[in-house]
Amino acid sequence: MSSPAAEPTTQIPALDLFSLRGKNAFVTGGSRGIGAAIAIALADAGASVCIAQRDTTNTDTADAIRDRGVRAEIILCDLGDMDAVKGVFQQALDVMDGRIDILVNCGGILKRKEALSVSEEEWDAVMDVNLKALFLLCQAAGRHMVPRRSGKIVNIASINSFIGGENYAPYSSSKGGVSQLTKALSNEWAKHNVQVNAIAPGYVATDM
Repeated sequence: MSSPAAEPTTQIPALDLFSLRGKNAFVTGGSRGIGAAIAIALADAGASVCIAQRDTTNTDTADAIRDRGVRAEIILCDLGDMDAVKGVFQQALDVMDGRIDILVNCGGILKRKEALSVSEEEWDAVMDVNLKALFLLCQAAGRHMVPRRSGKIVNIASINSFIGGENYAPYSSSKGGVSQLTKALSNEWAKHNVQVNAIAPGYVATDM
């Protein structure tokens, strides 16, 4: 005796499973390179995007997002200026109607140099932008997301988080810190329904 035919199931378009319609994203370093690609991908998924960049001369990313019919905002921030960094998340909140659902920390600098020649100032500059600023942004985002019990933070680490590239001592150290900080915040904020993850790209042809 044959079994009765199964009832038809509802078909859900695959892209709808990843829809970010109605969400607000904040991307640092979003004017070029990996950050620009991430900002545009978020917009393609439906998110409104706020981009933090050092100047307003390059509006290509924001223009590409707006051409898709999606909202894009630009705010200025030098990630090497800690006073500016401490206030930039609030600026993003102000321009995005008081809510940020997604933070992507992509801003960073790279200094390739033999370790014996790295000055203290060069070391501090890389650490400030790549790790300290990233922590301050995560902290500001956490203060917004934890009470709401909702939020996603994505930090851009690097393959050098794990392999310690030759002539990349400051950069590798900073990205190793990003990896461990991400794990620490993920463990701490998971109970508040705030997810913190990192992506560790390999070598990418950008003008970083």
